Amino acid sequence: MSRFNYLRNGAEIYRHSFARIRAEADLARFAHDEEQVAVRMIHACGMVEIAGDLVFSNGAVAQARRALRQGALVLCDSKMLARGISAARLPAANKVICTLEDPAIPSLAQKLGTTRSAAALELWRERLDGAVIAIGNAPTALFHLLEMLDETSARPACVIGMPVGFVGAAESKDALISDARVPFIAIKGRKGGSAMAAAALNAIASEAE
Repeated sequence: MSRFNYLRNGAEIYRHSFARIRAEADLARFAHDEEQVAVRMIHACGMVEIAGDLVFSNGAVAQARRALRQGALVLCDSKMLARGISAARLPAANKVICTLEDPAIPSLAQKLGTTRSAAALELWRERLDGAVIAIGNAPTALFHLLEMLDETSARPACVIGMPVGFVGAAESKDALISDARVPFIAIKGRKGGSAMAAAALNAIASEAE
């Protein structure tokens, strides 16, 4: 017999977790589909207070779900984020792509004078249009994405912008939020990360079937 008294049933753990999140977090301002994403993100990080920092452009969740149903690519800035996406939830066996480990990236980063994370986005240029993009690691990647959009008419279906950190993270997300060209889901400030971005994508995907 275990000396610890704790809940062991996975389904019950999820049910209790989501009930506590909805009881403790201020979700009143969100549309129904936005609330689903917010709850999953809170569940991923354990912080109900992030609800106040989440920003959704109008119709972003619906547009991302529609794109996934139609087979959109999912472009990620980090392997951790890509691996955090549940393939079983993707409604059209959507291809998840992270180009960070391409052998051309180190020299490309040196040539561009930027990070490898940002340089890896150069390999997205022909894939941007209609893609669902998730950035959960590097602020430089989000900044570079916005710069790339200055140079092309291609437009992603949705950008999940959640880079984390103390240098550039808040600023890159502010730039995304103020940019009217693409639907987006973002979290203001320093918070973010691959787990949050993957949770947002999984929430969108799980309701897209």
